[in-house]
Amino acid sequence: MEQVVVVIGDRLGKGQKVAKGVEAAGGRAVLIPGIGADMKLGDVMKAENADIGISFCGSGGAGAITAQSKHGYPAKYGMRSIGEGLTAIREGKKALGFGFMDVEELGSKLTEEVIKLKGGGKL
Repeated sequence: MEQVVVVIGDRLGKGQKVAKGVEAAGGRAVLIPGIGADMKLGDVMKAENADIGISFCGSGGAGAITAQSKHGYPAKYGMRSIGEGLTAIREGKKALGFGFMDVEELGSKLTEEVIKLKGGGKL
């Protein structure tokens, strides 16, 4: 099976801990550099042929909404917990918008879920 690709865009240029979690779970993290990176989420997802994209900003929505409107990625946004992210992946969402949550566990759990669903032919 191909390696799971996860794009990460953070409004404040962070996301390093989430990226570390993605890689710990066996995925490939593509961390968009710089301030306002969340707004480039859909463009980089498309360029990298990503399985999912994770956007972080105060409201938890701007990058995911932009990825949805510009590129058609099914999005869920305004999330504040890992559980919400797992549910969104199970519902087929690809662009995931969170409030600021640069934690390793978020990256690892979401990546593990994508790997599980891809392995079972559900993604």
